[in-house]
Amino acid sequence: MMQAPRRATVRGPTFIRTLARLTAADVPPPARSLSDQLSQWVDWTHAVALSTALDGRPPAALLDDRILRSADDDECARVRAALTSAIVADRAFAAATPRGPGPASAASADADETQDFPFYRQRYLALQQTMEAGVGRLRERLRAMLTHGEPGMVRLAAVDAVMERALSRRERALLSAAPTLLSEHFERLRQAALTAAADAADDAPPAAPTAWLEAFRKDMQNVLLAELDVRLQPAQGLLAALRTHAKN
Repeated sequence: MMQAPRRATVRGPTFIRTLARLTAADVPPPARSLSDQLSQWVDWTHAVALSTALDGRPPAALLDDRILRSADDDECARVRAALTSAIVADRAFAAATPRGPGPASAASADADETQDFPFYRQRYLALQQTMEAGVGRLRERLRAMLTHGEPGMVRLAAVDAVMERALSRRERALLSAAPTLLSEHFERLRQAALTAAADAADDAPPAAPTAWLEAFRKDMQNVLLAELDVRLQPAQGLLAALRTHAKN
């Protein structure tokens, strides 16, 4: 018996590895290094701004110890907890109400809606917007705290602001591929369930929500939580700089 070729191991953040596990296509290794790719993503206007931030000599601000003392793990933990709760509690992951006999109701309409992927695409995009806004506010807060430190911290805040502006469009475009990959996973699970039902020659319709749909919801939730980890990485770097300075 011929064996299917073994897929190459995908390395990288949990977000990338989770998406790779759910997709049928192999993920080729990057052809260029990260620095080479960044050089293509940063246009000349942002490159000038980045050079200015790196080469400039920001004045030392008066260090406010009260601000630096607030730079603890709670700063990111509160945002992470709030965004995690927004994901877990989203109606995309609420149990659908099975359709009962009689006239169509709001509950049965909701159950029908959750059987099609456009509902999950809309929810994924809405949660992406929630994450982008929440993490963006956190980074602004941390940069404001950095500007109360020594020149190196002020420079880091300026660099982060430039990089956020330079890469936000590219980041948004790359992350928007996640719902497309999930749509393919959704269809594979649904088709597999239909095939299994046909093979079983079971004329009774399956109860909603079906097992395959619950599996998809769990996968989608895991992808969103992994994406949240990726989005929080820049803020965690800023927070680490603040904590390091506070210890010195």
